[in-house]
Amino acid sequence: MTDQTLTVRFFARLREELGTEELTLPADKDQTAGDLLAALASRGGPWAQLQGNQPVMIAINQAMAKPGAPVKAGDEVAFFPPVTGG
Repeated sequence: MTDQTLTVRFFARLREELGTEELTLPADKDQTAGDLLAALASRGGPWAQLQGNQPVMIAINQAMAKPGAPVKAGDEVAFFPPVTGG
């Protein structure tokens, strides 16, 4: 039997503000990274910032991805704030 979950990781400010580094969630068929972001944002409270005014960057299996990119069971999806220069 294959694992029907995906790993969601949060980095930098998001990890601190959400109070978690990693979640294991069920993988939904035909789900995109944007769908996952919207589902997490719908939790409300600090989670709502995931679809707020500040953009969130997405990586799937350690490769940068767009919100329309598909996610499937076994994937690692990471969300993090954009890197600011300096």
